[in-house]
Amino acid sequence: MTPVTRKTARSPRPRPQALGWDAVREMGLALPDAEEGTTYGTPALKVRGQMFACIPSHRSAEPDSLAVRIPFEQRDELLDAEPDTYYVKEHYQNYAVVLVRLARVHPDALRDLLRGAHQFILSNAKRTRPRRTAGAGAPPAGRRRK
Repeated sequence: MTPVTRKTARSPRPRPQALGWDAVREMGLALPDAEEGTTYGTPALKVRGQMFACIPSHRSAEPDSLAVRIPFEQRDELLDAEPDTYYVKEHYQNYAVVLVRLARVHPDALRDLLRGAHQFILSNAKRTRPRRTAGAGAPPAGRRRK
């Protein structure tokens, strides 16, 4: 009789049905003020003009992945908890972004992640001040007022 190892004793976890952009889009557009757009030429979800999720455009990302903006601390937790689902490539290391393997993520987890990313962008927008444009009372560069 062969000994039972932990690997053979476990029952296989049901694999979620692979999600695609259409499912991501539907979940994201259900959030307040969310809109569809593009980022670096790829489909994206935005709130108030800021991307909170998109199809990654950098070649280092795996096919069928999603880039989602989240705080670094939350990214670290996801990478530790589920490295088969969430990952980061060197290109994305300095950005508050996690890459998600859509074939591995559970729909409920993705919905929660998108909701968190949406809130992350809104909370950052409240803390940043609008940029001042040259036409807002400042003289054009290189010219002085008389």
